[in-house]
Amino acid sequence: MHEQHLLDIFRKHKAFLEGHFELSSGLHSSKYLQCALALQHPKLSEELGIALAEKYKDRKIDVVIGPALGGITIAYEVARAVNARNIFSERKDGQMQLRRGFEISPREKVLIVEDVITTGGSTAEVVGIAEAHKADIIGVATIVDRSGKDLIFAGQRVKSLIKLNVPTYNLEECPLCKEGIPLTKPGSKK
Repeated sequence: MHEQHLLDIFRKHKAFLEGHFELSSGLHSSKYLQCALALQHPKLSEELGIALAEKYKDRKIDVVIGPALGGITIAYEVARAVNARNIFSERKDGQMQLRRGFEISPREKVLIVEDVITTGGSTAEVVGIAEAHKADIIGVATIVDRSGKDLIFAGQRVKSLIKLNVPTYNLEECPLCKEGIPLTKPGSKK
């Protein structure tokens, strides 16, 4: 799947937004990818899941885990494509954790899947969960990597379908705030 094709898909589904946004990380940006607007379409979700799974076609995967809320759908589709178990982590009292009886056994081969990575904060939390369960982390995958870096978690380089270099700003340095552009908070992290 080519990056331009993916951007066209996001635009078609009004999932590539422009304006003034507060990201889940607290940073501000002029662009936002609302993957849920694209992933609400099952055939497209399946296509994206297969494309991410293809990056790990030579690896055995026992469990695919995605963080709630954004990573749930795409992690499920990747798990389906590789015929692996699928679980998700979620926040309770501000801390990412496994709930609902989900477990990871020691030495299970785990792939962590996100919709969008900006700072990698949520991803690092999920990596921490897998490490605490003594899992073998075989990779970290995301639809969109907008970190602007070559991120590595648990010795694994992040693999993505698209890399976007979109500037982000701290509140104090945000030129969009200084211009008085109204702020939107579309993220799910609380």
